[in-house]
Amino acid sequence: MQNRRTFLALSSATFAAASLGGIAEAARGGGLRYGKPAPFSFDTLIAEARAAAGKPYAAPHAALPDALLDRIDYAALGHIQFDTDHALYRDGPGQFPVTFFTLGRFFRTPVRMYALSGAGAGASAREIVYDSSYFSMPANSPAHALPTNAGFAGFRFQESRHGDQKALDWRRNDWVAFLGASYFRAIGELYQYGLSARGIAIDVAVPDRPEEFPAFTRFYFEPPADGSDTVVVHAFLEGPSISGAYRFTMRRDKAVVTDVEAHIFLRRAVERLGLAPLTSMYWFSETVKQTAIDWRPEVHDSDGLALWTGGGERIWRPLVNPPATTASAFGDTHPRGFGLMQRDRLFDHYQDGVRYENRPSLWVEPLEDWGEGSVQLIEIPTDDEINDNIVLAWVPKAPARAGSSYHLRYRLHWTANDPFPPNIATCVATRIGRGGQPGQPRPKGREKFVVEFYGQTLAGLPFGTLPEAVLSSSAGSFSDVFTEAVPDGVAGHWRAQFDFAPAGPGPVDMRLYLKLGDRTLSETWLYHYDPASLKG
Repeated sequence: MQNRRTFLALSSATFAAASLGGIAEAARGGGLRYGKPAPFSFDTLIAEARAAAGKPYAAPHAALPDALLDRIDYAALGHIQFDTDHALYRDGPGQFPVTFFTLGRFFRTPVRMYALSGAGAGASAREIVYDSSYFSMPANSPAHALPTNAGFAGFRFQESRHGDQKALDWRRNDWVAFLGASYFRAIGELYQYGLSARGIAIDVAVPDRPEEFPAFTRFYFEPPADGSDTVVVHAFLEGPSISGAYRFTMRRDKAVVTDVEAHIFLRRAVERLGLAPLTSMYWFSETVKQTAIDWRPEVHDSDGLALWTGGGERIWRPLVNPPATTASAFGDTHPRGFGLMQRDRLFDHYQDGVRYENRPSLWVEPLEDWGEGSVQLIEIPTDDEINDNIVLAWVPKAPARAGSSYHLRYRLHWTANDPFPPNIATCVATRIGRGGQPGQPRPKGREKFVVEFYGQTLAGLPFGTLPEAVLSSSAGSFSDVFTEAVPDGVAGHWRAQFDFAPAGPGPVDMRLYLKLGDRTLSETWLYHYDPASLKG
């Protein structure tokens, strides 16, 4: 899985190649050098991706020695900064300049960057020629040895050059970054990077089949309109099983909104084809934390999966750090949306200067009917925060066979909270402890669950009225079930408590929601409980 610490350090909001077929004279614009122009259209890129899927895969040729890339390690990359005097669109058009990442140990695949003139069928593309002079680095940096034409590792859009230079100096702050394989990420309303989106996920956690990491190997930047808050980037995806053409329309507003149009073509069968995938990190939280595992109370980029099903049900599934890799599938037809959310926003719950409480939530909104399939959640064991261990994606029901193609349109909302909040109470905490009652012998083999909800449907309950906790599980039994208002003086803050006795040592799926008569008061809480996760 992706090393999130490396990515985060290299793409944080504060700064820390094939033959070109002939390079033009040192044509300069924003200090960049360009190749010769060639016609471009998105339709042509789609046709190229379709044709590529009918041919054997040819991996991008780095043409760079591994020994050199290995020397450009984490420490060396930390001393390399793109010189913003060379930024694409430094002086316009548009308000968001583009800067670039250099190749190195962690990002070895050369990515070719193109600046477009115009848009639509009449556009032309000129390759941005890599040159080490674009970067500030120490005289002894191994990156000086990267040759002209080496290619880049990725790019990012800087904040507006028309903005408040004291608060958000564009030279020091960025709002979206594409770096590594098909990964990309954006800041949310709280000006913080966190989880990632991906262009595609191929065979994540499939037994006896290694995960495949297709890569965006080319990007094409449309010249933005002056005064617009939107930028458009086209991308070409390549991998052993797949090729694709993508268009990203990204809007910088209070949050970041990304419209994705993807045309995907399979050259060979895929066991688990993850569309619109998200990737995050969850190590531990208030729900389960092994004794003395870490000094911080919680460590995670996301704390739960939120679902809005095609049938209208709202679901909350807290993330877990399982003892073994776990795949959970939530079958649906035409889902209205899903995402990985960070609901806990209190600094005191994290105590970490990397600001986990400000990490964005990421919601996927389908812009068309996706048909039948499932939202699949992959949770991978981790004993540290350095690796992303959570993957979420839409997996179509029909087998992904060689020759299959997919046209997908969806919108990504990088926000603080759910962009489409439910009109019922939401789950705000899940806690697990020993079963039984204080002052009495604690029964073995029983766990106590406390699930907290908050919302106006609970705030409006008549005095003395208790909502009903509707519980079910795939195995095991419940006891001591009751609900009560949390005694903190916050209207609408309630909790359901119950003891649970598993029927055996294996994992169990639980389900809970609150109701009053025939009226549903809360979203549905789902939990994957594995007794082994509480040991150690």
